[in-house]
Amino acid sequence: MNLVVDIGNTSVKMAVFQNNSLLDKRIFSLSDFFKNFQKIKDQFPEIKDCMLSSVVNTISEEKKMLQQSTDLIELTPALSLPFKNKYASPSTLGKDRIALVAAAVAKFPHKNTLVIDAGTCVTFDFKNKKEEYLGGAISPGLEMRFKALHKFTANLPLLKPGDNLQLIGTSTAGSINSGVVNGLLLEIEGTMASYATEYKDLTIILTGGDTQFLSMRLKNSIFANSNFLLEGLNHILEFNKTQ
Repeated sequence: MNLVVDIGNTSVKMAVFQNNSLLDKRIFSLSDFFKNFQKIKDQFPEIKDCMLSSVVNTISEEKKMLQQSTDLIELTPALSLPFKNKYASPSTLGKDRIALVAAAVAKFPHKNTLVIDAGTCVTFDFKNKKEEYLGGAISPGLEMRFKALHKFTANLPLLKPGDNLQLIGTSTAGSINSGVVNGLLLEIEGTMASYATEYKDLTIILTGGDTQFLSMRLKNSIFANSNFLLEGLNHILEFNKTQ
């Protein structure tokens, strides 16, 4: 039984896997790490192996607890990966993007796959049917776009995505919502179309915090999976257990 721990800038995700099946998932703040870890260990005493991915450097106590309770593997640039990384600067490739590509390899082996992660940033990551990761793109996410309009102008208000989305905004709020949301939707759809033109039989995955909001508004056929990153980390853990 595996434990996957993903420590991000704003929250921690813990997931329990058995035979590649997700049994439990929890999302909480870093301050609640020890409490939630103990609850998971009490509920799943069979946990043996653990994969840790963290963008936070000040987690020595958290890492120590994981090392004492599990056979810990930490995601680093030196770790063996289930795909060939052809990124020009592999040491700068984000851990979240590595995990997403690993999930694409596990779920869609030997298929051209584009993974779109719609979170703080929107990332596009592509692996081909040869299981080669070629790279992708990074773009501002929904919330970042709304904040940028507010921060870098004198009079535009700070908004959040609204349900009444129109092509032609008839007010300042409506115009901002149209520009930000429709702009991002068209960017995603245009990127997907460009990849589909160059790579046939393309599989497209949408994941991340804004998955539900965006997937209902996108015209192209995609798979939406909110657990894709966690599944990727579990696949990297399984891959390294056999090395």
